[in-house]
Amino acid sequence: MDAPEVSRLGLLIDEQRLAAIEARAAAAADGPWRAMLEGRDHSSGSSCIVTATGGMEFDGASDADIEFMAAARQDVPYLVAELRRLAARVGSK
Repeated sequence: MDAPEVSRLGLLIDEQRLAAIEARAAAAADGPWRAMLEGRDHSSGSSCIVTATGGMEFDGASDADIEFMAAARQDVPYLVAELRRLAARVGSK
């Protein structure tokens, strides 16, 4: 395994791990994803995640778990892009 890249500020960026995270996000169903929680968003059925291509149900997942997973579809690509932007900014100084 290659060593993580080190910026001038000593921040570690593991490019292989970041690329793997990006690949997982790109392979997931298109976003946005939205949590649909029983009792909040509808009155019958189970809580689920609604995607651009359908829905996903989770046995045993809490409402907080479902909210987290749904938000992660939007959050992960944003955070990866922001990390790359900041790393490039630090690297150019």
